Amino acid sequence: MLEKIIILDFGSQYTQLIARRVRELNVYCEIYPFNNIPEFDDSVKGVILSGSPYSVRQADAPQVDLSAFHLKYPVLAVCYGAQYFAQQMGGEVQPSSIREYGRAKLTWLNQENKLFKNIHIDSQVWMSHGDTIKQVPAEFELIASTDNVQVAAFQIKDSQTYAIQFHPEVTHSIEGKILVENFLVDICGCSQNWTSAAFIETTIANLKEKIGDDKVVLGLSGGVDSSVAAVLLHQAIGKNLHCIFVDNGLLRKGEYEQVLDQYKHMGLNIKGVDAKDRFLSQLAGVKDPELKRKAIGRVFIEVFDDAAHEVSGVEWLGQGTIYPDVIESISVNGPSAMIKSHHNVGGLPDFMKLKVVEPLNTLFKDEVRRVGKTLGIADDILGRHPFPGPGLAIRILGDVTAEKVAILQDADAIYIAELKAAGLYDRVWQAGAIFLPVQSVGVMGDERTYENVICLRAVESVDGMTADWCHLPYPVLGKISNEIINKVKGINRVVYDISSKPPATIEWE
Repeated sequence: MLEKIIILDFGSQYTQLIARRVRELNVYCEIYPFNNIPEFDDSVKGVILSGSPYSVRQADAPQVDLSAFHLKYPVLAVCYGAQYFAQQMGGEVQPSSIREYGRAKLTWLNQENKLFKNIHIDSQVWMSHGDTIKQVPAEFELIASTDNVQVAAFQIKDSQTYAIQFHPEVTHSIEGKILVENFLVDICGCSQNWTSAAFIETTIANLKEKIGDDKVVLGLSGGVDSSVAAVLLHQAIGKNLHCIFVDNGLLRKGEYEQVLDQYKHMGLNIKGVDAKDRFLSQLAGVKDPELKRKAIGRVFIEVFDDAAHEVSGVEWLGQGTIYPDVIESISVNGPSAMIKSHHNVGGLPDFMKLKVVEPLNTLFKDEVRRVGKTLGIADDILGRHPFPGPGLAIRILGDVTAEKVAILQDADAIYIAELKAAGLYDRVWQAGAIFLPVQSVGVMGDERTYENVICLRAVESVDGMTADWCHLPYPVLGKISNEIINKVKGINRVVYDISSKPPATIEWE
């Protein structure tokens, strides 16, 4: 049975980092909202409580039934989780007298305690809280302090419940990974056997059992997620997988032909569908980003359904949904807190009558790439930058026209080609050009122009949950700008986006 750690999310910006640290240590974990605790079975080895933007002293602060897991499983409570344990069990939590945000040093710790094995005095940790634990009950044992925070960590005596007021999951906590591993291995007894090879073996076996001799249709996009999902399904069910690649008219320049050729060389059973005109007609005059997404999603389902009906006896729809899609679509505060709707998450329309299979819905993006590498998928597919499901429609701000798409495709093609020529493409997590809904004055030859503006976006990231803008060399940016302005009719100005996520997002819409 697959061992797993349960992470209860109280809304912290760092919750997914906790999951990533656990998985980097080859231990499987799942994130659940604090108000939707799953049934615990024999596979659960421990529980981690996340931080939160709330104060435990607020009337509407998140509440959790500790009896569901406390004293039954090892527990690591982080920041809000630590303060919640202290308050609920008779301790005192008060506003911090000084700012407790940023780097701190562990000036004292109990190195005999299992949680702090191989962690050193003066180890740097990352604090991020406005409250602090002022007093702990008698049954709590203090195990670490900083200069400003006496109760930096504690253990409840005669139990496997540990709590810390710093964040071991962020890189600023220099020995945080060691602490997490101590909890997973020495306290929870995890065997650290969750690897790409193990995932592939288990997933293929589960797919064979789940699908049997049924047929599956899967919409390929040319991206990493759908490609890896397709290969996993192909290895499980062979010719019963039918792949469909829809040209929505919003792909990158030449992408439709390139992707079809690439997949055929992989041995996949794939059919291409040219539906450019159908998509663009439905987008005519639509400016709102969410309405554009919904229109594209609706038409895609219609086109895909038409193509799927040409395959007799289909029972399943395969999707390349990955874990961040699932997490971002299920908020601890309900649907109102969602940032955007995801094109590949949610229910299908009744008329499709298909069951859904999502072989990657427990993986982060970098984990998908590792699985793909183990499967032997070509590096140029695995290294391809993420591309939004709605395509260039959400990189054209405002209404979408065939003319704007053509301009953006040309500009984007130059941008990507120059990044590759400069040896920068693989150093960038995602890059793309954005067509802005503004025009600017320019001079070409002896004439004034009043034409369009292209914005270039390039970010560094691991899984897209956070991202920093890439510091591309000025000469490269200058060459890209000149190439676009000189070769793409209708563009007379190029700008570069230097915003990070958060507070910005990677895409503009």
